[in-house]
Amino acid sequence: MGLLHRKDLGLLALRLGTGGVLAAHGAQKLLGWFGGGGIDGTAQAMEAMGYRPGKPSAIASGLAEGGGGVLLALGLATPAAGAAVAGGMSGAVAVHRKAGFFITAGGYEYPAYLGFVAATVGLFGPGRYSLDRLIGYRLDRPGMIALSFLASGAAAAVVVGRRERGVAEQAKESERAAARRGAGPAK
Repeated sequence: MGLLHRKDLGLLALRLGTGGVLAAHGAQKLLGWFGGGGIDGTAQAMEAMGYRPGKPSAIASGLAEGGGGVLLALGLATPAAGAAVAGGMSGAVAVHRKAGFFITAGGYEYPAYLGFVAATVGLFGPGRYSLDRLIGYRLDRPGMIALSFLASGAAAAVVVGRRERGVAEQAKESERAAARRGAGPAK
């Protein structure tokens, strides 16, 4: 087997492994499989993390992970799949950012890594053993790469920015409420 085929087999293994993990996470969010909360449980969690409204946020996150993961595993629309996952994972990174990098402290290491791998595969391409190759790379062209990553980056910036502003406003309101309680009549 030539070096070229080894690289394609490596890409296949990377796509299947990463795509499988992402698909499972998406199934937790969308379907409640593997101990997940399903749409309703995920919507509540999204609200608690500052993503409002919760239900559309849960659906978007589940589709980015689940749909992006399945597409990555299949090697179909690889740039769009990689970009969708990277955008979705940026939302998870935002939630875990304050805890630092390492997952052992609740940090963003894991979602950052999944997003990085997905983005890399989206940019690099699916390789020889993929549905994209089977259909003549119609969904894996330079224009698709640029469009996918620009759209995903813009959407992630808007969603994460809105969350950050909401979380900051909620923190200010909590501080104001605490000050009002402390400024009450002396006992």
